[in-house]
Amino acid sequence: MHALRLTDSGPVLDANYPAPRPAADEALIRVRLAGICATDLQLLAGYKQGYRGVLGHEFVGEVVEASGHEEWVGQRVAGELNIGCGDCDLCRRGLGKHCRRRESLGILRRDGAFADFLTLPVANLHPLPDSLPDEHAVFVEPLAAALQLLEQCHIRPDDRVYVLGDGRMGLLVAQVLARTGCDLTALGRTPAKLDILTTRNIPTARTDDPAALAQLMAHPADVVVEVTGSPDGFALARQLVRPGGVLALKSTFAADLPAFDISSLVVDEITLVGSRCGPFPPAIRLLATGAVAVEPLIHARYPLDNGVAGLAHAARRGVLKVLVGG
Repeated sequence: MHALRLTDSGPVLDANYPAPRPAADEALIRVRLAGICATDLQLLAGYKQGYRGVLGHEFVGEVVEASGHEEWVGQRVAGELNIGCGDCDLCRRGLGKHCRRRESLGILRRDGAFADFLTLPVANLHPLPDSLPDEHAVFVEPLAAALQLLEQCHIRPDDRVYVLGDGRMGLLVAQVLARTGCDLTALGRTPAKLDILTTRNIPTARTDDPAALAQLMAHPADVVVEVTGSPDGFALARQLVRPGGVLALKSTFAADLPAFDISSLVVDEITLVGSRCGPFPPAIRLLATGAVAVEPLIHARYPLDNGVAGLAHAARRGVLKVLVGG
C-alpha cells in the first residue's frame, strides 16, 4: 500500500509499505480522508522522542475487515487514537489513554492514518451518520479534544474565559466554549482566522495590539486556555489568568518551555489543567448538526501520493487544516 511515513530523513511516501493486519478484536480500515494537525508537525520536529512510522491520527475510514465483529464491515467510522493494554492499573480504572504501555495512532508505536489502510480495536470505533460528509467528519478527533475541556473544567456562564491561539485547535475550542454562555474572548494574531469566530458572534482580540492586550491583562480571566502551539504561549497565558484561576493547556510541542517563575503559580494558587483527547459521540453530534463550523478551517487538500507537499503546506504560517487523501 501507499503510506506517508516519518523517517530519519524526514517524511517520505512509500509506495510499497506493508499493509497492516488486524489482531483479534481489531478492524482493518480503508482510509477515506485524513487531517494534518499540529501534533503531526511537532512529530517532524522531534516530539515523542523521535517517533518513526506512518503519521496521522485524524481520519474518516471504512471498515473492510473485522473478524468476529462483521457488523462493522462496510461502516464509515472515526476512531479514537489511544490503545491501552487493558490489564494495568490505569486501564482498569478507565484511564487507558494514559496506559504506560499504550499505543497511539500515528504518534506512538502504531502506524497512523496517512496510508491506504490502518488498524484499530473495534472498541475504538464510532459510526458516522450518512449526513456527515467526510470533509467535516475528519474533524471528529480534534473537536473531541476541544470538548475534553468541558469534561475537566466547570465553566459557568458568568466566568470570564480567554482562548489564547487562533490556530486549528484554538478555533474549535472557542466555538465549543461559546456554547457555555461564558464571557468569552478569543485571542490571536491573524485577522482572517479571527474573522471565522467574529462571523459566529464570538468576541476576539489581537495579541499583537498592545492596547488591546493591556486591556485584557487589566481584567484577567477566570479560565485561560493556552492553545498557541508555541512554548512562548505559556508566559502570556500566565499573565492573563487571575489569582485562583485555571490555566488549561492544550499545546503539545517538541521544544521545552522557557524559564518562568514557578513560585508565582503557588503564590497565586493557579490550577494547571493538561488537556488532550476527548469524547467522540458529542463531537459527532455537533458536527452532524452544524453547531460547530469547520468548513472555513479547510485550507487545502492533497492526494496521499502528494502528502509530503501537504505537510509542507500545513506548516506554513497562517495555514489551518490541510486534508490528505480522498
